[in-house]
Amino acid sequence: MYDVNAIRADFPILSREVNGKPLVYLDNGASAQKPQVVIDAITRAYSQEYANVHRGLHFLSNLATDNYEGVRAKIARFLNAKSEDEIVFNSGTTEGINMVAYSWAMPNMKAGDEIILSVMEHHANIVPWHFLRERMGVVLKWVDVDSTGALDPQAVLDAITDKTKLIAVTHMSNVLGTKVDVKSICTGAREKGVAVLVDGSQAAVHLPVDVQDIGADFYAITGHKLYGPSGSGAIHIKPERFAEMRPFIGGGDMIREVAKDGVIYNDAPMKFEAGTPGIVQMIGLGVAVDYMMGHGMDAIAAHEDSLRDYAVAKLNGLNWVQVQGTTPDKGAIFSFTIDGAAHAHDISTILDKRGVAVRAGQHCTGPLMEHMGLNATCRASFGMYNTTDEVDVWLDALELAHELFA
Repeated sequence: MYDVNAIRADFPILSREVNGKPLVYLDNGASAQKPQVVIDAITRAYSQEYANVHRGLHFLSNLATDNYEGVRAKIARFLNAKSEDEIVFNSGTTEGINMVAYSWAMPNMKAGDEIILSVMEHHANIVPWHFLRERMGVVLKWVDVDSTGALDPQAVLDAITDKTKLIAVTHMSNVLGTKVDVKSICTGAREKGVAVLVDGSQAAVHLPVDVQDIGADFYAITGHKLYGPSGSGAIHIKPERFAEMRPFIGGGDMIREVAKDGVIYNDAPMKFEAGTPGIVQMIGLGVAVDYMMGHGMDAIAAHEDSLRDYAVAKLNGLNWVQVQGTTPDKGAIFSFTIDGAAHAHDISTILDKRGVAVRAGQHCTGPLMEHMGLNATCRASFGMYNTTDEVDVWLDALELAHELFA
């Protein structure tokens, strides 16, 4: 049975107050809080187990290496990858997408080749492709969402031409909560010989992910949204794509031998992991995904769906709140504006006075904001530890904001 109160007890920060009010943390879309087991693992790694990995033969180095490398198998299980050798460690989704841009796209694309993007992509899944546009003459093609925020997979596939080399698409919108049918996109793209990169930053924390079923060539996740440390993340890469990639960053661990006249590279995934890694961050991420899997991704998804449905029912009675993204099966993410109200930052400030933490701004989605005709929104994004009582506190705070701006 899913016991949200027991889960909340695992997160020490949830017991604190902000501005004299109990903290209601609804900024999970930006970064999630950390359970005590993750905090303890980080503390233990630094205080009792720390050493550099891979390079030493002494006890602490071997221990740190075992703990660090053990995370690869955990993430493989979390994503249902066929092998842990398909998992490349990095600092998060931004680095993962940039690695694909430099390591795979640059060697395999030329001027005039096309990359298809949806209009609701995060800047982390836009800017690296602009690099290729600026530096190589690659063409970016955009696919819009409909009035509910839904992305039609067929519209994405219909945008493919004989010049299309890559589709880069989110699995779940960080603004609208829209779940994208990435499996259909991957299936159709594969039939046309087009690679697909999926930004799984939001989806992986809210619902079960099976990369074998989805079939993406690249699937990126970020640790700080998965109740793990910042500076941690990973990307799943199909083995056949590794053969088409060149190293992104050069340094230790990604080589077997270095001589004056050349180098011999390591095998993947090590070939793409240069330098001293975020050892403790990755150990913390391993504990975080263990924690999530211990509660069950299906159970987490069901709990968050119940929060979404409760919030939708309440919001339907507030005709002065405008919610962006209304697909029925969306994630528990609500971007909104208030009729007649000032900037989203003002709304956020009022909510903060009631202890409610939300995000305000463009949420790193400039093209989506332009598509919606908005300068900014507030966003309340829910996680595994949030409750219906917190939905009520959030909406009560919105009532106050509405009264102040009326």
